[in-house]
Amino acid sequence: MERQSWRELLPVDRYRVCASGLLHEHDRHMLTMLYQPLIGSKAIGLYNTLWGELKQYVSGGEESNHHALMIHMYMPLPEIYEERMKLEALGLLKVYVKKEQDIRSFLYELQPPLSPKQFFDDVVLNIFLYNRLGKTKYNKLKQSFLEQESDASAYSEVTHSFNDVFQSFSPSQIASLQEEVSVPSGFAAPGRTAGKAPSIWNDFFDFELFAEGLSALVPKKALTAHVKEAVVKLAYVYGMNALAMQNVVLGAVTEHHTIDMEMLRKGARDWYQFENGSAVPVFSERVQPLDARTMQHKEPSSQEELLIQQLEQISPRELLKEISGGTEPTAADLKIIEDVMLSQKLLPGVVNVLIYYVMLRTDMKLSKTYVEKIAGHWARKKVTTVQDAMMLAKEENRQYQEWATSKKTPKKRATTRKEQLPEWLEEQKQQSATSQSQTESAIDLEEERRRLEEELKMYKKE
Repeated sequence: MERQSWRELLPVDRYRVCASGLLHEHDRHMLTMLYQPLIGSKAIGLYNTLWGELKQYVSGGEESNHHALMIHMYMPLPEIYEERMKLEALGLLKVYVKKEQDIRSFLYELQPPLSPKQFFDDVVLNIFLYNRLGKTKYNKLKQSFLEQESDASAYSEVTHSFNDVFQSFSPSQIASLQEEVSVPSGFAAPGRTAGKAPSIWNDFFDFELFAEGLSALVPKKALTAHVKEAVVKLAYVYGMNALAMQNVVLGAVTEHHTIDMEMLRKGARDWYQFENGSAVPVFSERVQPLDARTMQHKEPSSQEELLIQQLEQISPRELLKEISGGTEPTAADLKIIEDVMLSQKLLPGVVNVLIYYVMLRTDMKLSKTYVEKIAGHWARKKVTTVQDAMMLAKEENRQYQEWATSKKTPKKRATTRKEQLPEWLEEQKQQSATSQSQTESAIDLEEERRRLEEELKMYKKE
């Protein structure tokens, strides 16, 4: 089976680079100091490589193919594809594609990074960076971007206007020269555009229920597009449901019937700290939302349904702790899990299936590259339930096995060890199998069932 990335991108595919306005040298500093801790040096290297392909002072680069990019970056195409998606997720790259006959062409539009103020005002990126760096390093980095505000209240402005210095133009001069000085059709003078924060795909927050509960208390016009975006982001970061968010929004309504954004953010932070007693959200401690559970009001009738129910009720952090026999998970493991929860927007129950699968596949080791590959696939498939995640893992088991073994050098062994697989990953046996193979399969299945029963004990509540 081919890798998922090779279905999306081929070495012969063409691409051209353009930019959404002028990029400044200061942007490199922003990328290195603020974005690189979030997505790594390879993704930033890809951004800088594409940036380097732009002609100076021109917003469009020459067309090339991805094979040339592979050579230039000394990186295989699947890895380029993974790093490209990270840039897309953080709002640093927009990708467009067109197909003419059998030729596929991509347009990579570089987006400028956020300004320091925009970055630290964005609740998703801000908390993501805090969780990546830790309190001490985060505060030191943030302090390096802060400037003391200038107080001009004691001064009187004496700035001269254009007309004070230069002679004004007559209307006839303006009319006669306007066509001469205009930009030709089909061209645009590059300018500086503001960077955009990453967008959050909303499949976790019932906005209709939220708005309906506010309809009698808050004017509809107060819920602007900017407010709606902030509500979804805050709900995602702080794990808030519609009712909790309604109370926070009510506390942020001004006397002019508008929503104060700073009060909204502060209200969400205060709610989280009151509910959790923590300064910042820890994504790995969340559990599957009620509306994304399939076993919430159902009694398990099989071991698979029992596992689904337990993975819906436990947090990823608790699952890691239980798997390790009660030992607290390492900081490195938690970072891997929290990164995919935030960057790939995976729900906690889905992440539990991911942990469960990867641990069994890699001899109880949490491989960052392997986790990110599968997480990216599930995010593109928009997997939201434990049941769907288990089904997709079963369907793509052979593909994921290739990912797990693609970078390993095969070694000869005197004996082979049967890989651990949960029952829900067992492939269906062919109808034409011999009676002997069916007997052996039944024995193997019974062994797997007994092993799974032992593992399930770890997840049962005492």
